[in-house]
Amino acid sequence: MKVGILREGKTPPDKRVPLTPAQYIEVQEKFPEVSIYVQPSPIRSFKDEAYTALGITLKEDLSDCDVLLGVKEVRIADFIPGKIYLFFSHTIKKQEYNRRLLQTVLEKKIQLVDYEVLTNKDGFRIIGFGRFAGLVGAYNGLRAFGLKNELFNLKPAHECDDLEEMLQHLAKVNLPPLKIAITGDGRVAQGVLEILNHMNIMRVSPEAYLNVDEPEQAVYVQLLPNNYVKSKAGGETFDILHFFNNPLDYENAFLPFTKSIDMLIASAYWDPKAPVLFSADEMKADDFRISVISDITCDIEGSIPSTKKASTIDDPFYDYNFETGELEEAFSNPNNLSVQAVDNLPCELPKDASLDFGRNLIDKVFPSLFGDDTDEIVARASITKDGKLTEKFSYLQDYADGE
Repeated sequence: MKVGILREGKTPPDKRVPLTPAQYIEVQEKFPEVSIYVQPSPIRSFKDEAYTALGITLKEDLSDCDVLLGVKEVRIADFIPGKIYLFFSHTIKKQEYNRRLLQTVLEKKIQLVDYEVLTNKDGFRIIGFGRFAGLVGAYNGLRAFGLKNELFNLKPAHECDDLEEMLQHLAKVNLPPLKIAITGDGRVAQGVLEILNHMNIMRVSPEAYLNVDEPEQAVYVQLLPNNYVKSKAGGETFDILHFFNNPLDYENAFLPFTKSIDMLIASAYWDPKAPVLFSADEMKADDFRISVISDITCDIEGSIPSTKKASTIDDPFYDYNFETGELEEAFSNPNNLSVQAVDNLPCELPKDASLDFGRNLIDKVFPSLFGDDTDEIVARASITKDGKLTEKFSYLQDYADGE
């Protein structure tokens, strides 16, 4: 089997890779029947020379490869008919901007395996960049807090050589006794927790968090759905599965925390049918305390109304005026809310993110991709095959038809 590693063609450029140079060698040792070729690229975090130094072949034309691996969406003009492609397609939610991509995949009878829906036999995701979104999102939030309050000026994450350097900069920061809250408990939230625990910030329970208005040191609380939504029907027991399956049956319960939080790090998946954390009108209340939000989820005008646009790695922050609801220049008014809403956070640490991603590919995906897919890991994540949507993704038919 011949495997080709695609050059990332999406704008803005993405420096991540599916596998690091050393991991290519590991793959060829573990799967001797696999040959790997790499399309040259001037933007990767690992230079072309790092591959050739290990004897890996650079090849512009990958048309004779069986499997093609990328990270972000492949450019429509670059698709090769009849191949197996693995990348983040951003089509499973019927994203309008990628409708033509899915149509092209179908027309060219491509088997599209989407990283986002790769799961084990128990249904849990096995690969992704969520941890690094959390790591960088937490770092950026702290950086925003320091700039807003003129306390410290952290080096931008994307200017750090790697995660180790980023953590070294954090070690120099002395936080005032602020109150931080994070939402969620998935991969993204775990990345956030790594940063907060690395800084030895004290964790407290939701009850203690609400009862202490001015702590003696920086503290954080982790909030789960039972802390910020409640059933409209009442009842003392919270059923998390019922909430996930029936979000319309729930209402907001987050408002007590808006009076207590200094910095919010939003890292929980949000269903548009679920309650928002708070409304724009509720943000105008005199006792609304939040001054910095790092919105890692970056749902535009979703659960957090101040996230009115995605920001960029080069320009990561903007201010939200509580009274007008309009966006203003970052840190231009101390009475504004300052927002971090970069939508491609893992790109700020491309080397580390690629290393982590490649490890999961080798351990959890390649045995099925290059061998017997007995647990149907690849089959379950295949959105298309032989010019048709697979049964699991048949709900995309109207989207693919242009309806």
